[in-house]
Amino acid sequence: MAERGAVLAAVWRTGRQGGLPALRTAWWTVRSVRSVRRQLRVGNLEQVCLSGPPSDADGQHRVLLSALGRCRANCLERALVRQRWYGAQRIPRTIVIGVTAPGAGFAAHAWLDGDDDRESATMVELLRRPVPSSWLRSGG
Repeated sequence: MAERGAVLAAVWRTGRQGGLPALRTAWWTVRSVRSVRRQLRVGNLEQVCLSGPPSDADGQHRVLLSALGRCRANCLERALVRQRWYGAQRIPRTIVIGVTAPGAGFAAHAWLDGDDDRESATMVELLRRPVPSSWLRSGG
């Protein structure tokens, strides 16, 4: 419960510093991470469905990343929320999931294609998930 309070306090501070667009973006990000977590517990990657970000979220990339960090979103949660955020701006970004060789100690990682992600360089690509077409429309 204390962690939830810390996240909400951080969202509130963001809103005070960046105004209403930043507050709405931070709040959407927190809700989206929680939604992704719930959906992945009971379904699979292809079944994840997220509402679109607020219409004034386009210029709020820094707020999005900050809120993802505050929520302690894992790499897959981050990739899904960011994919939805970009999709609302009609920027198609594909999620890539990779794994390391089993001999080196198995690890998996998810990122968006085109990201400058150091960890992805050590991964062998396993799966690609293109952005759902409904996410490329602002209302999807």
